[in-house]
Amino acid sequence: MSSSNPRHNTAEDAEEPELLTEDDVQEVLEGDDADGDVPMASDDEGEEILLQNDSIAYFDGHKDSVFAIAQHPLYPSLIATGGSEGDADDAPGKGYVIDTSAAVSRPVLPPSYNSDPSSAQNTALEPLFAIDGHTDSLNALAFTLPRGDFLVSGGMDGRLRVYACSASADQSGAVSAQFAFLAESQETEEINWLSPCPSPDYPNTVALGASDGSVWILTLDASDKSNPIQIVQSYFLHTGPCTAGAWTPDGLLLATVSEDSSLHVYDVWGAAAARSLVTDNGQTVVSLTEADQRFAVEGGLYSLAISPSGGILAAGGAAGSIRVITLPRLSQQPSSSTTSQGPGAPGTLLAAMQVQSDSVESLAFSPSTPLLAAGSVDGSIAVFDAGRSFAVRRHLRGAHEGESVVKVEFVKSSGSGGGGAAAGAAAGWLLTSCGLDGAVRRWDLRGATASQAVVASGEVTGLVKEWKGHRGGGEGGGVLGFVQGETGERVVTAGDDGLVLVFEA
Repeated sequence: MSSSNPRHNTAEDAEEPELLTEDDVQEVLEGDDADGDVPMASDDEGEEILLQNDSIAYFDGHKDSVFAIAQHPLYPSLIATGGSEGDADDAPGKGYVIDTSAAVSRPVLPPSYNSDPSSAQNTALEPLFAIDGHTDSLNALAFTLPRGDFLVSGGMDGRLRVYACSASADQSGAVSAQFAFLAESQETEEINWLSPCPSPDYPNTVALGASDGSVWILTLDASDKSNPIQIVQSYFLHTGPCTAGAWTPDGLLLATVSEDSSLHVYDVWGAAAARSLVTDNGQTVVSLTEADQRFAVEGGLYSLAISPSGGILAAGGAAGSIRVITLPRLSQQPSSSTTSQGPGAPGTLLAAMQVQSDSVESLAFSPSTPLLAAGSVDGSIAVFDAGRSFAVRRHLRGAHEGESVVKVEFVKSSGSGGGGAAAGAAAGWLLTSCGLDGAVRRWDLRGATASQAVVASGEVTGLVKEWKGHRGGGEGGGVLGFVQGETGERVVTAGDDGLVLVFEA
């Protein structure tokens, strides 16, 4: 998971404007009224601004940008959001938990066929619980796995706050949830990201990456009143801010990247050490830095993703650079010493790509097809075919109208998510993206591999759904994150404009 607080380039100071004297003016218009105002022409009309809102529900309780969003693993209608309570330097961070099941679905027929026009109105959502206690912006949230027993918040104040969560659903499907503050910990100055461990053998465990480059593994245990937040591991191998982290699907390895262009894959639970697969430092199975010229990415690494098999890792960084390496597969029961890892030794470089022109902010592997998607600050989405040595399959240059792509994520399983009856066949081919243009889009990547001419042209093809409702226009109006559950039938967004919107596919 990458940091949810996007980076913006700082523009150079504008030059001082040249001033005109009256002698330089070719013509002076005299006013027709006492105030010297020139009346507008009768055919000059005020500019009309058309606002499009495709959402079915909204939450507007945030007072400033919403940086983080998380979804309960068992009850996807439970959504946690977090951000800042104002733009002042001393504004505290705050978050909320909402239940999106109250959102009323829109009718399939056009509004003109609807006998009850009020049914098309958006549902205003109310908070179930407030996440407070942070003295700076809340920029990371996570529900623990496998059952969402805890909600964890991380802030730019370095605080990690843990809330016990008790949720259930009745026979009608209505969800009830109670949250209670459990404990707080502060191990670093600023938390960049949180990622829950997916291993059922190590439940309620979360990893965090910090601005000082440190990485922490914590296990939560409400039954231990004296020490409910237990430090399992801590790592200090990065020399720059840790920008993103991700677990392998089996939860045995944790990979992290940094602004110092390093990648480390930690043997958190000792499974690799038991097979003599750790490096000389005794902590990792892979450690790559800019000292290795084949792997080096000048400008830092900011995103990563791990394949569903756990055998391949992709790391994205500055100037559109992506590096793909192999990982050992520790959860397999090997029949020989060569079957416990992917192709080649751990850390083998499989591919080095540079299709996009600016930093790669988000990466995602498809759950069931050999596709890797990359979203870039240059506003484009690149799709690579892992089955063809990561050749470019699509390059959607205008994916988000020139604004930064913040997140890309494949729809995990079948549902109505943008494909109707064909959605089952489309599972693994549907990609959802969001950007600073304020839009959420869904792409169908099926079809023959695009020709080199189409790839070179950057033609935007495969768009099947577009949702708007956030202000857009770049910084201050973009979408900073989203969640879409397993089927992608409902997409919930975190907006830089302070709004949380619910869209329906």
